[in-house]
Amino acid sequence: MPAMNNPNDPHAGQPVVTAGPDPQDAALALLLIHGRGATAQGMLSIYEALGLDSICALAPQAAENTWYPHSFLSPLESNQPFLDSALGRLDSIINELAARGVQSERIALLGFSQGACLASEFVARHPRRYAAVLALSGGLIGPPGPLRNYPGELAGTPVFLGSADPDPHVPFARVQETQRVLNRMGGAVEIRRYPGMPHTINDDELDACRKLLAAAIA
Repeated sequence: MPAMNNPNDPHAGQPVVTAGPDPQDAALALLLIHGRGATAQGMLSIYEALGLDSICALAPQAAENTWYPHSFLSPLESNQPFLDSALGRLDSIINELAARGVQSERIALLGFSQGACLASEFVARHPRRYAAVLALSGGLIGPPGPLRNYPGELAGTPVFLGSADPDPHVPFARVQETQRVLNRMGGAVEIRRYPGMPHTINDDELDACRKLLAAAIA
């Protein structure tokens, strides 16, 4: 994968792989955010599994396949400058979509694992109405303890949180905290717990994501 060009902004300029119609012609734009050690290209398999051909998929690639180096439960400063660069990369993509006439109400975010953490943190820091937020095996970023108070409104954005319990990387308590925070910010949050599931995406989660996206299209 491409190497980091700017050590202070390592994800800037990394490629975005796409599938489906052009964003301005699509019913929705779906940002697919990969996990640690994975690839943007691999996330397109989720787009194919959803089977929603009217959606445009955009999957950004992290520098060296990792959005930030340490656990999402580590102190925020330990994951810098990678975390801010990752959040900035999502922001730049959404701003580029807006410049093409695709506003946030037609933009959905779907992330798995590290990508789910990044999607959750991004919408909390950039609250507005989105088409949907789909965070699979992830939650808000930061060390254990009281979560930060995020200002702003999600204005009824549908949110789906799915996770194993126990999960080797994501404490279910953090997923529940994420639900409470995003609900407080005006999100319409559904959470599903999957006892004994490995750190993966299951068919029930894909079906829940498909239904939320189809409802957003309708």
